[in-house]
Amino acid sequence: MHLNRINALILGAATFMAAACSSDDAPQTPPDPEVPATGQDTPADVLYEVNPRFYGDKECLKALTADIPRIKSMNVNILWVMPPYEIGELKSIGSPYCVKDYKKIDPALGSIDDFRQLVKAAHGAGMKVILDWVANHTAFDNPWTLTNPERYRKDTDGNIAATPAWGDVAQLDYNSPSTREAMIDAMGYWVREADVDGFRCDYSDGVPHDFWKEDIEALTLLRPDIFMLAETNDTSFYSDGFDMVYDWGFPDAVTSLYKSGNTARFYDYIVSRNALVPSGKSMLRYAFNHDVAAENDVATMYGGTDGTVLAYLLAAFSGETPLIYSSMDVEGLSGRLSFFGNAHRKLSFSDKLTKVYADINAAFVKTAAARGGSLTTYTSKDAVILGFANGSRKLLVVANPANQPASVKLPIAFTGTSMTNMLTDEATVVPVSAELPAFGYLIFAN
Repeated sequence: MHLNRINALILGAATFMAAACSSDDAPQTPPDPEVPATGQDTPADVLYEVNPRFYGDKECLKALTADIPRIKSMNVNILWVMPPYEIGELKSIGSPYCVKDYKKIDPALGSIDDFRQLVKAAHGAGMKVILDWVANHTAFDNPWTLTNPERYRKDTDGNIAATPAWGDVAQLDYNSPSTREAMIDAMGYWVREADVDGFRCDYSDGVPHDFWKEDIEALTLLRPDIFMLAETNDTSFYSDGFDMVYDWGFPDAVTSLYKSGNTARFYDYIVSRNALVPSGKSMLRYAFNHDVAAENDVATMYGGTDGTVLAYLLAAFSGETPLIYSSMDVEGLSGRLSFFGNAHRKLSFSDKLTKVYADINAAFVKTAAARGGSLTTYTSKDAVILGFANGSRKLLVVANPANQPASVKLPIAFTGTSMTNMLTDEATVVPVSAELPAFGYLIFAN
């Protein structure tokens, strides 16, 4: 039995006996109350970004649906599905963000019914499903280029223009009411026809704020609890109705920490970013997403698998919302994981790594109350040490960011305190110091 539970029972019994022995007129002395919370519980959302093309070269959505129980076992509650639409061919380089038709599933992945079954299975497991949405541009062979050319910007010769950033896709024009109406209709299609819970909006910065406000208002009429994630580092998008924006700088902050050991700089980064998040909103933190994995060697960016796991732990316990990218739970991967060129491949997901992330996320979910309070960072030359306090609820996270063992002195505020080791679920007394292996970590909470 948990130590706090034992104490509560002893305290309750003593109070009952004192009341039974007193006279009716005697004043009752209530037990000492717990220290009140200073903040509300934080959301315990865990996102999993899945590339369906990592499930083979055919019937990928069915294979992904079969993997839902494993994904859910990691305490994931929001499944982000990368673009499942048919990829354009004209001027294309095979990017799933080059959308040929917003209302059609790529036949190599499956059918609309397969996608509906995926959403149904995820909902049955208690997960929301958000669909990757590309509102800034389309493929050059999207039907709109023929039926509604007014929806696109034009070059100096009057032809449909490519985006300034990418030559394989056609730039939409949001000065056209037709573009806005069609985009809102297409997004609403997936809410109406497939019961999706929201969208991750690609390159949100390329689309006007006033469109996003209009769009989110329309989607909210279809689904009042619509979940909207903007791919932007700009917190002004919260005002458009987005629930979450990116923390683009977090992977660089972690790699800098690993190289320099400068914990103070890392603390400054996370504290300054956290301060930008309004109440009721959140920021997405990750070691890898599809872009980071495509631009870096996944085997070496964080010094190996253990370094990647620790980077994820820091994302989870630095005050915001963590993301796992499908591939982080695969052993032995190396090089860059391209998602271009119709990049289908079949990954074998690791039971061992699945369990590692499950344990971290279980601790993350259980400590929502503590994370709703204040964050204290502790100076140490050997470790990242993060403490959360929300009234009587406390959390201590200790992480060794070096690829070598470290002896870490723990904060006096916690040493000698009875807490639970969240990775073993055992009651323990927080020691004065701890020996951590390379990229090792500890999580204590009460």
